[in-house]
Amino acid sequence: RESDHRAWTPVSYTVTRQNATVQGLIQGKAYFFRIAAENIIGMGPFTETTKEILIRDPITVPDRPEDLEVKAVTKNSVTLTWNPPKYNGGSDITMYVLESRLIGKDKFHKVTKEKMLDRKFTVEGLKEGDTYEYRVSACNIVGQGKPSFCTKPITCKDEIAPPTLDLDFRDKLIVRVGEAFSLTGRYSGKPAPKVTWLKDDIVVKEDDRIKIKTTPTTLCLGILKSVREDTGKYCVTVENSTGSRKGFCQVNVVDRPSPPVGPVIFNEVYKDHMVVSWKPPLDDGGSEITNYIIEKKDTHKDLWMPVTSATVKTTCKIPKLLEGREYQIRIYAENLYGISDPLISDEMKAKDRFRVPDAPEQPIIKDVTKDSAVVVWNKPYDGGKPITNYIVEKKETMATRWVRVTKDPIFPGTKFKVPDLLEGCQYEFRVSAENEIGVGDPSPPSKPIFARDPIAKPSPPVNPEAVDKTKNSVDLSWQPPRHDGNGKIIGYLIEYQKVGDEEWKQANLTADSCPETKYKVTGLTEGLIYKFRVKAVNAAGESDPAHVPDPVEIKDRLEPPELILDANMAREQHVKAGDTLRLSAVIKGVPFPKVTWKKEDHEVSPKADIEITGVGSKLEIRNTVHEDGGIYSLTVENPAGSKTVSVKVVVLDKPGPPRNLKISDVRSDSCYLTWMEPEDDGGSVITNYVVERKDVASAQWVAVSSSSKKRSHMAKYLIEGTQYLFRVAAENQYGRGPYVETLKPIKAIDPLHPPGPPKNLHHVDVDKTEVSLAWNRPDRDGGAEITGYLVEYQEDGAEEWTKFQTVPMLDCVVTGL
Repeated sequence: RESDHRAWTPVSYTVTRQNATVQGLIQGKAYFFRIAAENIIGMGPFTETTKEILIRDPITVPDRPEDLEVKAVTKNSVTLTWNPPKYNGGSDITMYVLESRLIGKDKFHKVTKEKMLDRKFTVEGLKEGDTYEYRVSACNIVGQGKPSFCTKPITCKDEIAPPTLDLDFRDKLIVRVGEAFSLTGRYSGKPAPKVTWLKDDIVVKEDDRIKIKTTPTTLCLGILKSVREDTGKYCVTVENSTGSRKGFCQVNVVDRPSPPVGPVIFNEVYKDHMVVSWKPPLDDGGSEITNYIIEKKDTHKDLWMPVTSATVKTTCKIPKLLEGREYQIRIYAENLYGISDPLISDEMKAKDRFRVPDAPEQPIIKDVTKDSAVVVWNKPYDGGKPITNYIVEKKETMATRWVRVTKDPIFPGTKFKVPDLLEGCQYEFRVSAENEIGVGDPSPPSKPIFARDPIAKPSPPVNPEAVDKTKNSVDLSWQPPRHDGNGKIIGYLIEYQKVGDEEWKQANLTADSCPETKYKVTGLTEGLIYKFRVKAVNAAGESDPAHVPDPVEIKDRLEPPELILDANMAREQHVKAGDTLRLSAVIKGVPFPKVTWKKEDHEVSPKADIEITGVGSKLEIRNTVHEDGGIYSLTVENPAGSKTVSVKVVVLDKPGPPRNLKISDVRSDSCYLTWMEPEDDGGSVITNYVVERKDVASAQWVAVSSSSKKRSHMAKYLIEGTQYLFRVAAENQYGRGPYVETLKPIKAIDPLHPPGPPKNLHHVDVDKTEVSLAWNRPDRDGGAEITGYLVEYQEDGAEEWTKFQTVPMLDCVVTGL
């Protein structure tokens, strides 16, 4: 029954043992129990427990703690952690007992005397290099429980692990001004690394905006309400004794730019526009300036008018101004993150400061030629801005359009040579000056000029001389003047004077009757002496005369023959057979010499064409053959003497036939051919020989070799017993010459030799006047069947052998002895 109730509740009616388990009790309540014995007669009296029993679990010592782990080891300390026991024995844990044992010793010793309830403890004051193992026990009200399982032996030494770094941020970070940003990551290492934050190589320090938080495994740099000055290269360094790791991030805190830098400069001011410039902002806000916004304002009005918002240059043209009004200019800089405060200019009045240059004065034209002229002018007023270029124009006098003479700038000179004029055309020229404002008015046109070379009288002819004479004429020759006066030489005037006279007579009346640099003066008197002179004439007039140096006596001239060889007689001539041979020479001599051609001191072949003119001679042979080669000589002869020249002519042709073809060393399948080179190689080196053979029963020649450079050849692959003819021809670069052929065929058989001696000669029988002999066949038959055996005998003491007879068999009876 429950202690506070009076009614008893049966537990079991059939218990035969002396114990029973009572179930269904409520924990925390107190109960009384009673027991009675029973037999077949009936139930005896109850026995009752003396005091109430409180229902609760029995209390024991705690189980062993779990998961004892070593968290850190240094050279003089060990840090351990563990978990509580699975069962505390029915009573709360009151403390833990941590024990250690030095390896090599038997007993465990308590690590600390203090009461310890934390499940983490660092054992300090250890000796470096010692090795320990640890265990821990839990205590409750009953007492100390079983110790945990021991740790592995732990040696006191610094644990080493190089730092690692795992960052949550990228290489670059863009942040708007006023926003917060943080750089975070994780790290590890043994011993615990030191974490350092740098910005642009300077250590970052905490303040109201900058916060640094570092845990044993995480790191963080946070910045509140960022400003432009927070832009920079951030670096986090994680370092311990084993090394270091670094992480970088380029943080760009961006904002709208600062205003453009003034003052606004008015580079150019005109009545209707201005050109202004300024300097870029000192701070572009961390982002490239994308454009400038320019506005203008008439100072009489309060309205700002847009000019442009699309310029990226720091200069701008302000158009559409009213002359005489004053204006202000306002300039903003813009980037991706906004527009700056404005830069405002001073007031500026719209009026012309500068103008284009004045027109130059009328230019002067000098040094005119057939295709060029030099234009010269004076520098005009430059309009307040320096002249940067002159523009020279030309036009034909009858035309209306002016054309620039060059696209290239003409500066700083005030003269220009105009090229590419058309000869004979009349031109005018004008000049304009240009400065940065523009091009000024052109000058008045120059005086017209014709494009042609200026003409002066020519200089005298050069080196006049009498080159020939007869009994009534003189041939004069000279060279053109050194200077033609820039005019075409029309011709020459020739004059002569009898020695002793004062008057010069004209040999020709007009210059155009003698356009060449030679003239034959006729109608002179034989035996008299004359002087001669020549003048050159162009459109400007006659030149000064040039005199023939010496007076000339009029009579027939006697000059020995002279030969001037053409190239085809200057050295040995090579002509390909079938081509045409040409030999020629220029012949001089007074009177003209007699001409004779010979070959090898004999008359030239009738097929040769010989031509003789007043100045030379030519020999020509068409379709040359090899026999046309040889030494050709040309003889010229007149009363003053004679001259002979000769030239060797080689007609290049196919070579002649080889000589002395012989066949030797005939075998059943080969023979050896030899020959000598042809007497005539055709004028060219023999390159190879062609060898052919022919079966006498066949009409066809078969090539044996076509590339042999030697004068011999081994003809192989003959058929035994067949009769062959052979022939050989020589080849050079002009072709193949005629063949030389063997006179009679050869038969392809091995050569015959005498047979060997018969063997084993012996007598079979002997009589008083005869001897029977026998022998064996010789070892070799010499290449042919043995037809018989010659038997001879010799009387003892004699020198001569006497023939008996020739027998076909291997025995013989010698009689008549």
